[in-house]
Amino acid sequence: MQRLPSPVVAFSLLALAVTGLLGLSLASGSVPLRLGEVLEALGPGSSSLARDVVLELRLPRALAAFAVGGLLALAGALLQVLLRNPLADPYVLGVSGGASVAALAAIMLGLPAVGVDGFAALGALAACLLVFALAQGPGGWTPTRLLLTGIVVAAGSGSIVSLLLALGDETRLRGMVFWLLGDLSGTRRWPWLLALLAVATGAGILLGRHLNVLARGAAQAATVGMDVRRLQVALFVGSSVLTGCAVSAAGSIGFVGLVTPHLARLVLGSDNRVLLPAAALLGGALLMAADLAARVLIAPRQLPVGALTALVGVPLFLLLMSRQRA
Repeated sequence: MQRLPSPVVAFSLLALAVTGLLGLSLASGSVPLRLGEVLEALGPGSSSLARDVVLELRLPRALAAFAVGGLLALAGALLQVLLRNPLADPYVLGVSGGASVAALAAIMLGLPAVGVDGFAALGALAACLLVFALAQGPGGWTPTRLLLTGIVVAAGSGSIVSLLLALGDETRLRGMVFWLLGDLSGTRRWPWLLALLAVATGAGILLGRHLNVLARGAAQAATVGMDVRRLQVALFVGSSVLTGCAVSAAGSIGFVGLVTPHLARLVLGSDNRVLLPAAALLGGALLMAADLAARVLIAPRQLPVGALTALVGVPLFLLLMSRQRA
């Protein structure tokens, strides 16, 4: 039996990776900076071009990437526990699609960033309620019925997105497409996103023991006195809120919520008290790396970060699936 690494070692390595990626993100870009310039820009009393680049552009973007990646990874891990299905993630279940439809509609109406955020969050919750309503059947809903309904809602949302792009004003079309593919350039809400990530991760750790029981089946959880239905509803609504906030801030970024829990589970096992914080850290690190690549590969032009996560996520997910079959 393969021995899993100590959680202390794993979390220390993840923290080092996040710190290193943060340093690279602050130093790299169309205007490369030396380490000394970055440290000077972060210090008090500095007034230079480097300070403006670091504090006004790169630091908010890097922290937003970490927060969004952590939120998506956490939402994916919670949905995989809820549905007992490794293919579950916010995009498969249509939650992201609902947020994308509402956000694009807000962009077409010319609403400010706050309006786009609000529409995206409402769209995610509306998609969540729609999936719940359509998945109802004799005896309530089941994880399989919920998953299949989510796939249908995601497909419908994709078609509505295509119609909105076809009907959109040409002056806003490029911004809509770039946002749809994932865009972290205009994110200024990183303090709220980091606070939400911290609260959601703490709540996941506190509920970790209950999630471990639920992962073994609803029947077994009910036999030990858990209120299974209430916990399931809380998990689905909570993951929808996390997804809506992430999508409203950065657009549609796929595969982070699908691949990251697999990687964390492969290294640390299935104990959700350890898995959830590890997934949040790893998801943040992966999106920081993807955003860094999006900024520097063809600088000064920028690539959509969602396209890069998909390019990396598809082969990585196939590799993980082949390892599990073996």
